[in-house]
Amino acid sequence: MNLTVAELSRRLGGEVAGDANARLTGFASADAAQAGEVTFAENEKFLAVAEAGAATAVIVPQSFSSTKKTLIRVENTRVAFAKAVAVFFPEPTLAPGIHSTAVVAKSAQIDPSAHIGPHCVIGERVKIGPNCVLLARNFIGDDSTVGADTRIFPNVTLYPRTQVGARVRIHAGTVIGADGFGYVQDGAVHLKVPQIGQVVIEDDVEIGANVCIDRGALGATKIGRGTKIDNLVQIAHNVQTGEHCLLIGQSGISGSTKIGNYVVLAGQAGLAGHLKIGDGVQIGAQSGVMQDVGAGEKVLGAPAQDPRDFMRQIAAMRRLPDLLKKVAALEKKLNGE
Repeated sequence: MNLTVAELSRRLGGEVAGDANARLTGFASADAAQAGEVTFAENEKFLAVAEAGAATAVIVPQSFSSTKKTLIRVENTRVAFAKAVAVFFPEPTLAPGIHSTAVVAKSAQIDPSAHIGPHCVIGERVKIGPNCVLLARNFIGDDSTVGADTRIFPNVTLYPRTQVGARVRIHAGTVIGADGFGYVQDGAVHLKVPQIGQVVIEDDVEIGANVCIDRGALGATKIGRGTKIDNLVQIAHNVQTGEHCLLIGQSGISGSTKIGNYVVLAGQAGLAGHLKIGDGVQIGAQSGVMQDVGAGEKVLGAPAQDPRDFMRQIAAMRRLPDLLKKVAALEKKLNGE
């Protein structure tokens, strides 16, 4: 990619302060950028680093100024950063077609613009939409659908009847639609409850590596539009997530729990089953949620509670060793020792 500062600024919705005709060929961090590259600085500290370096231009907040560098002033530097990186490092384009080693059922419908990579297996009545990319060794079970512009990385498994929307990204090793963990006690044994549902992934979802999303026992497990799921997340049968949620690494949601829109689960947070989590809830790292959480609340700890209460408990626990020493000393005095 080779474009002027002015051209990049237009793409970012920014304004230029400095040499608008300077050429840009790449993007790098403030301390590593070379001549011809653009970087970004969201605070004065990083701007100083950029000014000391060789970068040709710097993306900055609207209020910033510099006598040393050409600036692209934007409303939100993080958003502009994401857009600029995408300009200089676009997703690789793969040629349409089906690799000779792929196994495709005769009843499958694959759009001519789709790319089907080596050793993919596509089942009966599967529908693959326009511009989809299946990179390699993907298994797409019978009666599944994959929407337009979706990219599936190597070794992803979609069990039968999985529905994937448009512009979805599913990273390597993820399994979608495996049996939910459903058993009933029958005498001395655990009797398996057949899991006959499916998984529905809505548009613009991104799913990290080695994620497991179980299909519903009855009905569907559903991932709402725009939700982003980190690596190593477990989502059990019949879970329903709202739109634009963030599920961070190693978090887990037990069966039939429903979470609202814009919910955040921090790393290793765990939710019990059959709960209702309201819109905008934030759940802290390693929290254990045992009961419903109302819209807009923040919870932390195990069991999860108001973060202020949890921090007071932690502070009290830190004082326990000294308190025990004082109690022991008082006992000695009372016993005349």
